[in-house]
This record gives sequence, C-alpha cells and structure tokens, in this order.
Amino acid sequence: MTDWARLERSLTDDLGLTRRPVAVAFLDSEPANIPKFDGSQPSSCGFWRVAAEGATFYTTPEAHYNCAIGSYTHNIPLPVDRANELEGMLALMFGLEYVRPEEVPTIPRLSTTPRAIVYSPLGATPVDPDVVLFACRPASAMLLNEATMRAGAAAGAPLLGRPSCMALPAALTGGTTISLGCVGNRVYTGLQDDELYVVVPGKSLASIAASTAVITEANTKLQAYAQSRRAELSR
Repeated sequence: MTDWARLERSLTDDLGLTRRPVAVAFLDSEPANIPKFDGSQPSSCGFWRVAAEGATFYTTPEAHYNCAIGSYTHNIPLPVDRANELEGMLALMFGLEYVRPEEVPTIPRLSTTPRAIVYSPLGATPVDPDVVLFACRPASAMLLNEATMRAGAAAGAPLLGRPSCMALPAALTGGTTISLGCVGNRVYTGLQDDELYVVVPGKSLASIAASTAVITEANTKLQAYAQSRRAELSR
C-alpha cells in the first residue's frame, strides 16, 4: 500500500513546495466513508483550492454545473435547463477571440462521466488518486519535470493553457502534463502570477518521487558547479 503521506513530505522537501499537492480520484460510485462537499464553487477548479487548504471530500456531478467548461472537460452533461450555458460561455470566448471554434474538439476530456470525484491533500487521500496536482513555481516545476522524465512518466506533450482543467484528463491518459493555467483558474484558485501546474498520473507518483530525490541532489551539485564556472570565467 502506498504511503501517500510520506510521498507528500518527501516531494515537499525535495521540491520546496509552498502549496500542498492535491490528489484527485474519479469514481464509478459515491464513496461511503468520505464526506460529501457541502456548499458550492463557481468552477470545477475551485475544488482544487479547497483541497489544497486541507479538506478531504467528494463531489457529485451536480456540484460542477456552475462551471460549463469544467463540466465539459469532466464529461459531465449539464441538465436541460442549463444546457445553453456551455454554448453561452463558448460564444463569449469566441467573441473575445480567446478561443477559436476549431480548438474545442481538441480539448482533452474524461472518457466517461464520473459518479463521484474525490479531492484531498495528497498526504491525506483516502483513495488512490488518478492524478495529483502540483501548483508550484517554475524552479520546482523544473525539478518535477526532470524527475518525471527520469521515471519515464512524461507525456512529451507541449505546454497546456486554457482551460486549466483539461490538464487532468490529459495527464490521466497521456502522462505528466505541465499547464500554464488560465485567467479563470487564477481567479478561482488564487494561483499566483509566478506559479503554474504540473499534473502527474497517480500510478506514476511513487517512481517520480524516487527520481525527484536523485534529481534534486544532482541539481544542487550542478548549481554549485555552474556558480563556480561563472565566477571563474566571467569577465
């Protein structure tokens, strides 16, 4: 059984994380011993913030109806009385030339509709996560990316952007994904201007954590080497 608490401590120390990694699991049924989220969020990614702050809970599809784009990437059909909200949101984005219509079919989505989604800080996750979200600064993302490549779990895909939530299905099917986020996500989650996302498949996290320790030590030594060369060769 994976010790997720140990992995969170190890990754936090090695990467210098200031935010807790968030574990996300997509389930076929509602779990019995996990509290259901009581309240509402304006976006699906808003649940990332709640979990990063320490809460463990699960949502059902209707909790995501406020977010037409998040419902789309999570393959959650909107009810009939709200079905036009996706079209309205896309029309706004098309009108602003923020997204082109031909881009929509290329946005990654979950292959099936989850009956429940569990969110938790990584170290407290009650179920094995499908993906783990890291909100971090570029230097930490660099180390995590290098560790992912060493572990053979990189997606080899370009950086993702809007919408941020498509990084979850992208990582689930393709491997570790890096996302620059989007403006809505930054508003709803509090992601800072100097932060981005790395999304890791849960099944690969243990091997990535082991590689992170190696990569961090290597980078420390390479940093000292580069600093020495700069001092010696700079004129």
